[in-house]
Amino acid sequence: MQHSMISTALAAVSLRDLALVQAVHRHGSFNSAARAMHISPSGLSHQVQKVEQALGAPLFERGGRKVVPTAGGQRLLERIDAVLAAAELLQQAARAGAVAFGGELRLGVPASLGPYLLPHLIAPFPQHFPGVRLGISEGKPRGLLRRLHEAELDAVLAPLAPLASGIAMQPLFFEPWEAMLRADHPLAGRRSVALEQLEATDAILMAESHAGGDGHVQDVSLESLAALVSLRGGHALVPALAHERLASKPDIVLAKIKGQAPGREIALYWREATPWGADLAAFGKLLRALAKQLPGLKLVS
Repeated sequence: MQHSMISTALAAVSLRDLALVQAVHRHGSFNSAARAMHISPSGLSHQVQKVEQALGAPLFERGGRKVVPTAGGQRLLERIDAVLAAAELLQQAARAGAVAFGGELRLGVPASLGPYLLPHLIAPFPQHFPGVRLGISEGKPRGLLRRLHEAELDAVLAPLAPLASGIAMQPLFFEPWEAMLRADHPLAGRRSVALEQLEATDAILMAESHAGGDGHVQDVSLESLAALVSLRGGHALVPALAHERLASKPDIVLAKIKGQAPGREIALYWREATPWGADLAAFGKLLRALAKQLPGLKLVS
């Protein structure tokens, strides 16, 4: 039998103590971390000192306007994050099998996908996963995938992207772009247009583009994008699932793209270490079944 090499002092440190240290790092302030963790600032300071003494090294530089890690503390904080993530996986594994996803699926969805796909998912989800709460986080794919890697989310729906270490992915469906035009645009009366007919200088662009989107389609509120097109004219490329919602906007029309329309391939991402592998496979199957019923989408293998 292998004997533990953990010191008595470190063995007395609890997961709660480590979570308090993590909160100080995240907030950069003892006062803010204390409020978030529902503990007094003096109590929080005492618990952080307890961890530092057990480790035999200071974790933070004190005295400045913002609490920052020491050079050695930064390395130890990364280890503390790993310990807490492992503890969460332990808890999830203990609940696995009783209820799918341990009772909650924390799903990340881009702002340009969620409002148009989720209405089709809300009704069938509890039928396939009874007793499971579906928690939705909306944002940009890059940020959502980072949160997935950091175990803040269980799964993410996003366009194809390079896989980070420890992340798995299943392609789901291809979604073509459509052209969104102001009602007085010269091409507004046509049901379909060629990309070559759209002047690049007239494109309405915003901060961040999809990978593979050639700078045309952004992960922003498509409602805001429609408002800009209505105000300024020009055009924007938007995902097909948003057609019905955007077509109802005043002064906005949509047209399909002729020929081999560009678009995005949506995939389901999760951590390889997740205990919910079978549940995520069933969830992916549900998403593919929904995509098969929605106009314009094509399943991908």
